[in-house]
Amino acid sequence: MEFRRLGRSGLKISEIAYGNWLTHGSQVEEDAARACVAAALDEGVTTFDTADVYAGTRAEEVLGRALKGQRREGLEIFTKVYWPTGPGQNDRGLSRKHVFESIHASLKRLQTDYVDLYQAHRFDYETPLEETLRAFDDLVRQGKVLYVGVSEWRAEEIERALKIADEMGFDRIVSSQPQYNMLWRVIEPEVVPLCEREGIGQIVWSPIAQGALTGKYLPGQAAPAGSRATDDKGGARMISEFVRDDVLRRIQELKPIADELGLTMAQLAIAWTLQNPNVSAAIVGASRPEQVRDNVKAAGVKLDTDVLKRIDEALAPVIERDPAKTVSPKTRP
Repeated sequence: MEFRRLGRSGLKISEIAYGNWLTHGSQVEEDAARACVAAALDEGVTTFDTADVYAGTRAEEVLGRALKGQRREGLEIFTKVYWPTGPGQNDRGLSRKHVFESIHASLKRLQTDYVDLYQAHRFDYETPLEETLRAFDDLVRQGKVLYVGVSEWRAEEIERALKIADEMGFDRIVSSQPQYNMLWRVIEPEVVPLCEREGIGQIVWSPIAQGALTGKYLPGQAAPAGSRATDDKGGARMISEFVRDDVLRRIQELKPIADELGLTMAQLAIAWTLQNPNVSAAIVGASRPEQVRDNVKAAGVKLDTDVLKRIDEALAPVIERDPAKTVSPKTRP
């Protein structure tokens, strides 16, 4: 495993992070989830990402149990707040009330006294940004949160938060967690340049496009049984944009490139995200330990400019680059 600084902060994280969205507490049984976490630890992963909303709060509970007994100082545990975690009007969003109630519930589920990174899971148009940032800053001062970040925020939203933090003397955002992969590059035109300038690192999710970039989905053929595209708990909806035949035909053109490099297609996809110097870590998920062991082999892989050019040429017609595709709900869900 190799390690990178999280933006310009002093925190170092494993460049392959383990995330349990759509798996723990949902797609896989707890024994399998624990086995995946154990495999990640064995492979040198120290960074674990989750959120209060994953699997209706169960994902944090599973991760907390899976990490119990590990040396806390040797781990970086990340979680998030925004999406609904209960039926009430204040069980969602980034109000001071929900931020405080959510972190306390997350700490209890994760069985820890603090999280290394607390992230605003979307931008909340119904809460004054000053209120959210002050709540986050208070949690930092209380020692319950060490660093703060955002997930799926646009460049102009990040810029506003930085300006307010500087004016008010709050802790600055150190990270952004966007979707980013060979097919989905919407952060490149605006978010990445801003974050490079301001010392914010990307912790990217979906580096293999929900599994589409593994090459297991073939154009004109039904999705493999038990794959994410057949999951009715959310997986099929999320991967749908990547399993169109026009996209799948282009993905198959990556196989000779991966073969020449001695990589699986998943390893190639993960390694591709890590070539971006603004990326601090790529988050991988798994339903089986062998998937973890396969994915972490992307750590430290260097792709030369010719390989990057061939990937761009293969995928060019199906790459999404529009920054407007980063969207937060205009009203709380």
